[in-house]
This record gives sequence, structure tokens and C-alpha cells, in this order.
Amino acid sequence: MRWTKSMSRTWVVLCFAVAALTGTRTAGAATAPTVTRMGYPQPSGAMLPLWVITEAGLDKKYGFDLQNIYISGGARLTQTLVSGDIDIGSSGGAVVNAILSGADLVCIAASIPTYAFSVYARPEVKDISSLKGKVLGVMTKGASSDHAAVALLKRNNLRPGQDVKFLYLGGVREVLAALDRGIVSAGVLSAPTTLLARRLGLKEIVNIADLKLPYVHSGLVTRRTLARQQPQRLRAFLKAYVTSIKISNENAEISKRALARYLATDDGAVIDEAYNSFRGVFPRMPYFSEDHIRSVLAVTDHPKAAGAEPKQFFDNRFLKELEDTGFVKELYDQH
Repeated sequence: MRWTKSMSRTWVVLCFAVAALTGTRTAGAATAPTVTRMGYPQPSGAMLPLWVITEAGLDKKYGFDLQNIYISGGARLTQTLVSGDIDIGSSGGAVVNAILSGADLVCIAASIPTYAFSVYARPEVKDISSLKGKVLGVMTKGASSDHAAVALLKRNNLRPGQDVKFLYLGGVREVLAALDRGIVSAGVLSAPTTLLARRLGLKEIVNIADLKLPYVHSGLVTRRTLARQQPQRLRAFLKAYVTSIKISNENAEISKRALARYLATDDGAVIDEAYNSFRGVFPRMPYFSEDHIRSVLAVTDHPKAAGAEPKQFFDNRFLKELEDTGFVKELYDQH
């Protein structure tokens, strides 16, 4: 077949049309960032860096769209993560139990490296020792509040479940309600629910955070398959998260806006309680350590805990990459 000028012109037009369509699709893909679904287990100031990511637009800056999803209780959140309904979860001790039970999960950041709870009690309870024979309200079995209660009682020579009974109530708001109604004599709470407890006439008998016991109150967890198959998603998320930690520790205005939004309140005292309780607590580089894991293994009743190797639970490589590339230094050198 003879190639004519008319055919040449048609070919050029088709090429431009294909290029235009391809360019449109490429541009569309570039403007539609990947959605990252982030689950958190309680409305607490401990979640501040996650909420600041959205409030400060850091997800857009680093090329993804963050969806913060409230899933009450560490155990339920861990199950949702395993099922693939969320991509990353904020979890403490619950994830260690899940991994011991065979869940294909891995910890990638230790957000708060100690228990961040207080025990509040009704007037008849004067101190921890007077809890003997009474009922303590806890959020979720096998999660951070449960482990905090176990560690605290053992520290005071009380046997968890024997000298002091546990009542698992599902969430921090439910613990406060049970305290108010007299269903339990004391309860494990986190800020800002601690302020609401004081408003009800309840008193703090111990601030577990002040004891500085090593533990991962809150960490970031994902599926190992996601870490292997989509490492770029975790790199982008952790860039935003490390940046958010800096803002959370240093910028009260943005932090309080985020707290007001996610705690769904305009009560300044509640917002201040949440912010002041956690400001400065978040480590600049939230590396996991073997001691963090050992502290969980020491308080969990999982039958496989005794023989577990701490290194199997966490992977710091994504955070180390951020340091090695100079990202963190540049972030903190900015004025």
C-alpha cells in the first residue's frame, strides 16, 4: 500500500490524540493521591500527631490522602488491620498479642514510649492498696490499658484478677461512665477524659505516666505484606508523621485545632488537658527498641510470650532511612 501525504497527516493527528489522552490520564493519576486509611483506638491526646498530619496538610505535601478512622479498642483495631480494612493502625500491647497469635503484622514506630494513663477512683478508694477486693475498669483485654493496670498492680504487690478484679468496658468513655455510676471503684483513663473525671468529682490516685515504665503506649503498626509490596507508601506516611511530631511538640495553635476537630469539642479546658498531657512526650525519632517489646511480653498472659524474640515484632528500617538521607536533620534545622 502506498503511503500518501493524507495518510501521514492522519497518522500525526492520531498520535497527538493518543498523546493527549495519555497525558490526561497521567495528569489525573498525579492529582489523585493514594488514600491511606489510619485507624486509632481512642479519642486521646496520644493520637495528636496523626490528627496534625491532616490539620497541617502534611499528607498532601508528601503525596497521599490520610483518612483517620476511629475504631474503639486496641483489640478491635488490630483485627481490622489484619483484615485489610485499614492500612496502618495506632496500637500498643494489643499488636504484640496478635503477632504472638500468628498475625502478619509489624511495628514501624513507637509513638509514646511509656504508659500514658492515670487511675481515677471514687471517694472510698484512697490509694492503690485500697483497691484490694474491688473492681477496676479497663478498656480492652490485652491492650495498653490492660497492661498498664497489670504493671501497676504488680508494682504494688497486688495480684491482677485475684486481689483486684478487672472489668473490660471497651473504651475510655465507657470506663468513665462505669466509674460515674459506681459499677467500678476505679478506672484506667487517658487525657482528656481525665479532666471529665475530675469534673464528676473523681480523683486521680496515681499517674502511671509519672512512673516512666518502659512500654509502647501507642505505636504505628502495619501488615508485613504492605511493607514488602508498597514500601513507598510507608516512607511517605512516616515523612509526614515525623514532621507532625515536630509540630505536635512545638506548635500549640495547630495542635489545638487538630484536637478540637477530632475530639469534637470547643471546650478549651478539655483541649488544654489533652495538649498539655502529651506535649513533648512524642520522641523526635520514634524508634522501637527491644526493651519496649520486653515490657509488653512481661505483662501479657499470652502462652507464647515467654519464648518470644523481641526483634521479630518491629522494623526500624523506614525511620532509619529518613535519618540516613538527612530528612530529619533538615527538618529540625529549619527555622
